[in-house]
Amino acid sequence: MKEPIIEFKDFTFKYDAQKKPTLKNINLTINKGEKVLIVGLSGSGKSTLGNCLNGLIPFVYEGEISGSLKIKGKETRELSVSELSKTVGTVLQDSDGQFVGLNVGEDIAFSLENDNVPLETMKTKVKGIAEMVNMDDYLEQSPMELSGGQKQRVALAGVLVDSVDILLFDEPLANLDPATGKTAIALIDDLKKETDSTVIIIEHRLEDVLYRHVDRIILIKEGEIVLDDTPDNILATDVLLDCGIREPLYVSAAKFAGVKINADMHPSSIDSFTLNGEDKKKILSWAKSHMAKVDKPHDTLLEGKGLRFSYDGLKEIIKGIDFKIDRGEMFAIIGKNGAGKSTLAKLLVGFEKEDAGTIALGGRDIKNDTIFERGKEIGIVLQNPNQMICNTMIFDEVAYGLRNAGNITEEEIKERVEETLKICGLYEFRNWPISALSYGQKKRVTIASILVMKPKIMILDEPTAGQDYRHYTEIMEFLERLNAQGQTIIMITHDMHLMLEYCDRCITLVDGTIYFEGLPSKALVDDKITAKANLKMTSLYDLAKMIGMEPDDFTQSYINAERGMRHEKDQTVRL
Repeated sequence: MKEPIIEFKDFTFKYDAQKKPTLKNINLTINKGEKVLIVGLSGSGKSTLGNCLNGLIPFVYEGEISGSLKIKGKETRELSVSELSKTVGTVLQDSDGQFVGLNVGEDIAFSLENDNVPLETMKTKVKGIAEMVNMDDYLEQSPMELSGGQKQRVALAGVLVDSVDILLFDEPLANLDPATGKTAIALIDDLKKETDSTVIIIEHRLEDVLYRHVDRIILIKEGEIVLDDTPDNILATDVLLDCGIREPLYVSAAKFAGVKINADMHPSSIDSFTLNGEDKKKILSWAKSHMAKVDKPHDTLLEGKGLRFSYDGLKEIIKGIDFKIDRGEMFAIIGKNGAGKSTLAKLLVGFEKEDAGTIALGGRDIKNDTIFERGKEIGIVLQNPNQMICNTMIFDEVAYGLRNAGNITEEEIKERVEETLKICGLYEFRNWPISALSYGQKKRVTIASILVMKPKIMILDEPTAGQDYRHYTEIMEFLERLNAQGQTIIMITHDMHLMLEYCDRCITLVDGTIYFEGLPSKALVDDKITAKANLKMTSLYDLAKMIGMEPDDFTQSYINAERGMRHEKDQTVRL
């Protein structure tokens, strides 16, 4: 018999600073031991729902509540945040904001210290939990020195140490490379089985979460639950796309080819997805009709030769790399956490100076250019939005660079800022303080602050982290239109979908060296490349094998078809 552990009944919540409720009449029951995925657009209310579960609402974020929310039969309004934390353990999207200890061991032990657990008991428990998340060799290391995946494991250990009943993950994959993300989902699933916890995952990357079984998908739209069903049933419809949520690649490819998906085909995973002979022929025929590729003309704009760099003069992060980026390219730099991707970007914009080698822009060595001089031609959006934001209000932050330029009228600034805010889905928030935004919304503000400057080369470090599919698409289609007008764009990304759908070429960095350079379609079908760079094969690889086609050819066909439909849609909108 199913035992309810979370019960929302006619639950409505409105923040004090807002006029309308963020959550409206929520009726939802989650049973003990279930694994549930919550999806929805940014601002739909899914993170607010999570904050209601862990007590941040109403104890930190104040507002009006009506209706009932019970956890383990008790009204949450009658419990303290401390009491709720013993039942609901939360792993935040931004794990840096969750650390309190000077080293990993101290951080895991924090709640045990608060409970006055005896030292020897504490040490034993910390070591056991650290072993469970494969971090027992890092107990003396500072959390800030860890990779993104390791930080997440430490954050997870910090909530597991309390033996909580409910594990809540808010965007757990946002800052992880593909292979580490896959490992994280496997770890969450394994821990769920070991501890019999109820698991709730709030995440944009639907296909990545579905790597392991999920009992239910809950779709939230404008503060209301519009769908609550099994993954197989939901993927047999078009409701996710209609609500701006990205479907798995293999499902999209099959639908592109005219295959009618039904729940009996078990579309929730590529491993369970079944196709009959006629459907395979249909997909193969569709793929072959989209194989042609048009190459862009080559005109080198940015070139690096023999680049070397070390932060401490001892350990090289960039190890003698050569590369060329053509004028008008949409170019991707991929690789695992710590491979040197962000460091390379810092060299290009002048935040760091190379130890050896040259960087040439338009054939001119820019080694002696100041950061300000480079900034006129090369703009960068950093991975962490908090490292860029320096104003209180959204409008002022986006206008900051234009105002500092000193030669633009306030009228033109207003026009350009508002246009950019509309593109980035932020126009309605233009008079808001940045502190009121979610992590994903802050990310869009930093992208807007660079877009508004119209640089010749734009570097975006993880531009889609924390973005829902609709806002991701709006930003990327805008960048694509800029690219079509000659804008050179460099993406540093863990999002292989982004690379496949938008980029012309890529380089794969492995330990500071270039391991692969070429078409994105070829980077993700070679097991040697994916293993070295901590990437993972896309589901298009598996679907290609299923229908008897070469994976790189099939992947390129998907790219061509997807881009063709996107351009056709763009032309229709323009007309």
